[in-house]
Amino acid sequence: MAIESIAKTLGTGSGIDVSALVTGLVEAQFATKNAALTAKSEKLTAQISKAGELKSTISDFSAALAALTNAGTLSTQPASSNSSILTLTRLAGADLTGLSASMEVRQLAQGQVASTNPFTGGPTTNVGTGTLTLTFGTATVSGGAMTGFTAGAAAPISITIDSDHSTLEGTAEAINAANAGVTASIMTDSTGSRLVVKSATGASQAFQLKGSGQLTELDIGRNETGSTINATAQDAIVAMDGVQAKYPTNSIYGLIEGVKVDLVSASVGTRVSINAKVPTAEITQSVTNFVETYNEVYKMARAAIDAFDGPLRGDPAAKDLVRQLKALTMSLLVPDAPAGSPSRLADIGVATGRDGTLTVDPARLSTAMASFPQQMEAIFAQGEGITKALSAIATKAVDKNTGLGASETNYGKAQTAVAEDKDDILAATEKLRARMTQQFAAMDSKVAVYKSTQSFLEQQIKAWNSGD
Repeated sequence: MAIESIAKTLGTGSGIDVSALVTGLVEAQFATKNAALTAKSEKLTAQISKAGELKSTISDFSAALAALTNAGTLSTQPASSNSSILTLTRLAGADLTGLSASMEVRQLAQGQVASTNPFTGGPTTNVGTGTLTLTFGTATVSGGAMTGFTAGAAAPISITIDSDHSTLEGTAEAINAANAGVTASIMTDSTGSRLVVKSATGASQAFQLKGSGQLTELDIGRNETGSTINATAQDAIVAMDGVQAKYPTNSIYGLIEGVKVDLVSASVGTRVSINAKVPTAEITQSVTNFVETYNEVYKMARAAIDAFDGPLRGDPAAKDLVRQLKALTMSLLVPDAPAGSPSRLADIGVATGRDGTLTVDPARLSTAMASFPQQMEAIFAQGEGITKALSAIATKAVDKNTGLGASETNYGKAQTAVAEDKDDILAATEKLRARMTQQFAAMDSKVAVYKSTQSFLEQQIKAWNSGD
């Protein structure tokens, strides 16, 4: 007979709710083990969650600090007294100590811009097929006309105009597709459409464009009457401390070591002062922000290993993270710092309290900033100093072999083992339930026989007694 059928008939002989009795006995048999596994599972879940949270928090802290130092805002920046004439950008690794100069922008670099006479038929005007020959060099221009041209060393470039590109706009597309060093566009107004061709900046980027056959209507160059030179190719001209120099672009590298100069406008006779600006306010604020964030991270880590209720109180990786964080203020951040200059957080007024959190001494920080600006920058240098130290802590903390990464893996394996133990108990529970159900079914059958015999005897006795 199936267990389900047995369970349904249990108690019919004895009158006892045998199903409930079996369930109670089975549950009591495994209650202690189930409770222990449930508690262990909950503890492992909390450990996995907290280990993941600590990993994420220390990684985010390290990444945020790295992003801040990589941005360059904590390094000495070149400063321009007139950003409407020129702007300055510090290049990675630049040493701007003692930077002081003046610059005059006498001329901006520009490319040659030329346009054809208007075609009244608009952009779809058929200009024919053939070859356009593009030659770069230097040119003289007067009144919109190219009066002289000297070809450069580079060989002329041929641009084929086929039947698919025989319109004015098709020709512009073919020129652009050739990537020959010029760009073409169509300008349309009430008089018609013009082909406009523009080169890169620099005096050597002047050009002539000569067409074959019907394409001669697009010719641009010396003594051509079907086109106009709208802008002359020229170099930028600057004077650095009175010394004149020319550059083919308006973004200049190498004029000032470690600085990119972007020319914005020409202003003959106006001298722009250039110097270095130490990011005093930025570094000071960053120290304060660092300490505030550190304290949040430290408190979280310290609570995780609390001896009374910390979920990671027995985790060596979590304890090591706390130990490393506590040692950070005394870590050597600038190994080659001159004697007497700050090289640790403790040297700039960052102190560790009894509870492990950090505090900042504003007066001491201000003194360090004023007296040792270069060393303060070194502490917050890109990829070095405090960034490097915190990155090392984060890397060790998340390591999959020895850090919290390994802890997560171990807790996960333990969680799997608990789940397997629960499955084993469930199987044992069902096995015991089946065995006890069968045993009680057999007992119930005997009780039913006994009750039947009892009923027969009772009837016989009544019959005997009634015969008297």
